[in-house]
Amino acid sequence: MAKEPATEPVGGRRTAQPEIQPTIEPSSLEPIYTNFARVTGSPEELILDFGLNTDPTGNPNTPVQISQRLVMNYFTAKRLWMALAVSLKRQESVFGVLETDITKRIVPQPPAGQAR
Repeated sequence: MAKEPATEPVGGRRTAQPEIQPTIEPSSLEPIYTNFARVTGSPEELILDFGLNTDPTGNPNTPVQISQRLVMNYFTAKRLWMALAVSLKRQESVFGVLETDITKRIVPQPPAGQAR
């Protein structure tokens, strides 16, 4: 069993810091871009499908081609959910709230021919 490194905070009390698990990234690793995610599951596993929505205005008749599927148990899903929550809170604390409703993000444009 590996020992956890200790740090010396102000006041002289030692606290345990969790070790960061090393990762290996193969040279063949290819990042993907997704602007669509579908979540389904079974009693044992969570299934995340990712794809590219070529019609981001939300037309329900435009099919989305799924390009990647991620299957995980619910324990891993919860750890992912918590890590995403921390990352999103950090992003919003620096840059403001991320509005997910596209209609609220649209800036009205003046009619053609009118100056701003």
